[in-house]
Amino acid sequence: MAEHPHAALVRMGYEAFQRGDMDTLRGIMTGDCTHHVPGSHPLSGDHKGVESALEYYGKLSSETGGSFRVELHDVFVDGRGHAISVNRFTADRGDKHLDEKGSIVFRIVGDKVSDLDECVQDIDKANDFWS
Repeated sequence: MAEHPHAALVRMGYEAFQRGDMDTLRGIMTGDCTHHVPGSHPLSGDHKGVESALEYYGKLSSETGGSFRVELHDVFVDGRGHAISVNRFTADRGDKHLDEKGSIVFRIVGDKVSDLDECVQDIDKANDFWS
C-alpha cells in the first residue's frame, strides 16, 4: 500500500531538515506558515512566515554548533489535512546535552504545510537547555 501523501510530505520535510536543505523546506511550506515552539526560552514562540520558520531552523543549528539532530520515528495522518510526527532529537550546547522525544502536529493545505505545532516530552528540560 502506498504511503499517504501527507505522510510522505512530512517525511520529505524531515529529510530536508537533516540535510540542511532550506530550498526544499521553503518549497513544501506555505508563505504564511507558522511554526509554534513551546516553552519560555529564547527560541520559543510563534515563528510566523516561511522565512521566520527557516531562520528558527538555522538557529537550532547555530546555537548547538551543528549538533542538533532529529530522528523521525513515525508519522500519523487523518486524511483531512493533519499529520503528526513522533521524533527523537538530540543536541549539545556548551556543557548541556539534550536527548528528548517530541512531536509536531502539521496542518496541510493542498500539498504544503501551513502550520506546525511542536510538542516536547519535558518542557522544563527544553527551557533549561535553550536558556
